[in-house]
Amino acid sequence: MKVDKELIKKVAENARLELTKKELDEFLSEFKEIIDAFSKLDKLNVKNIKPSFQPFELKNVFREDKVKDCLTQEQALKNTKNKKDGYFKGPRVV
Repeated sequence: MKVDKELIKKVAENARLELTKKELDEFLSEFKEIIDAFSKLDKLNVKNIKPSFQPFELKNVFREDKVKDCLTQEQALKNTKNKKDGYFKGPRVV
């Protein structure tokens, strides 16, 4: 793919960016570098390689649910000063 100032201007216009001349020159060299790096991939022989849609094996990271004893209301409220009638008391909103 040919990378020139017109292509950079078109991309900037699509992205609704206003580039200065200095930025345009910087992006030109950077885009060329990026395109060159990706063009190396075109030269790879991938004829007998299956596509990989997920690069890493997916594992279930969740633990199994186990029933355990819950805290009592008194245990849950024992470390707070902000309680009223057996419930947590929050700041007044209105």
